Amino acid sequence: MTDARATPELSVIVPVGGRVDDLAMLIGEYADAFDAARVSYEIIAVLDGRMDRVLDSLHGGRVTAERLRIIELSRAFGESAALMAGFDAARGEILVTLPAYYQVEPRAIPKLVAALSSDDDMLVAVRWPRAGTFLERLRRDAFHWLFAFVSRLKYRDLGCGVRIFTREVADEIPLYGDQHRFMPALAQRRGFRVREIELAQSPKDRFRGRYRLREYLHGFLDVLTVFFLVRFTKKPLRFFGTVGFLAAGFGGIFVAVLVVQRLFFGIPLADRPALLLGSLLVVLGVQVFALGLVGELIIFTHASDMKEYTIRSVIQASETGTDRDEEPRTLRQPGERIVR
Repeated sequence: MTDARATPELSVIVPVGGRVDDLAMLIGEYADAFDAARVSYEIIAVLDGRMDRVLDSLHGGRVTAERLRIIELSRAFGESAALMAGFDAARGEILVTLPAYYQVEPRAIPKLVAALSSDDDMLVAVRWPRAGTFLERLRRDAFHWLFAFVSRLKYRDLGCGVRIFTREVADEIPLYGDQHRFMPALAQRRGFRVREIELAQSPKDRFRGRYRLREYLHGFLDVLTVFFLVRFTKKPLRFFGTVGFLAAGFGGIFVAVLVVQRLFFGIPLADRPALLLGSLLVVLGVQVFALGLVGELIIFTHASDMKEYTIRSVIQASETGTDRDEEPRTLRQPGERIVR
């Protein structure tokens, strides 16, 4: 029997929100997969709000209390908050996130565990071969193209919640709102090594609802949020200064042309919409530029509390420094506690 007090190698976090399959059965299949991978593990199911039926099914499931812990949030805070609660409760040095519904075949999970090496900080599952209608593929490809365009980071399946990563990644990446789906990009921005791995898609992976206009709008706004987080978090003036300079520049050109026309060609300024447009562009440009300056001041004020880097490893050099045949000793390697 497994000692409940022993620290597991893997902590598996399953956030449970609006979309849920037969969770007791699914977690049982997850447990079988980790048993096949021959690793010690714990499963943490985080219920995002009050879910009595799901809670009862988990208590009646076949996963023992030694392996399964259930965290019930006081209300629905969102999947990002549920994941953060799971990260805080996890005891393992390697964390795995799995959805509360079928996405990949559970029997493919050992492949994910075995693929994590000391050279990886995070592995992201890509469902392949990917099923779906033409409209679903079009929507998915358009979303990933837009994300790659604005962030300069290319991912193939950001909607897949199957990921494995080190404790350091969870500690360094704060999640809020709907940022959980962009966790690989945020980790890569922090300097972590992120790699994709193809896993077989579950035949039960079917979205049964319909995306509304609000979901598309929220997704677009989330992409814009990641655009700022990935590229301009520490340099806000580069974005706001560029936008402000262009707006004020075009506005200044409009006003200059009108002034030249008035002084040298006798064209009156009254009833000229271009004058109003040029003035508004100049004022808007100055305000946007000032917003970037304020952002730079805030960044400078808190610069001492912000870490700009992530340490990959610490290497202990030899005492003499002349023995080139001796391999350097690495004090810590991500993922080294996994037994394969």
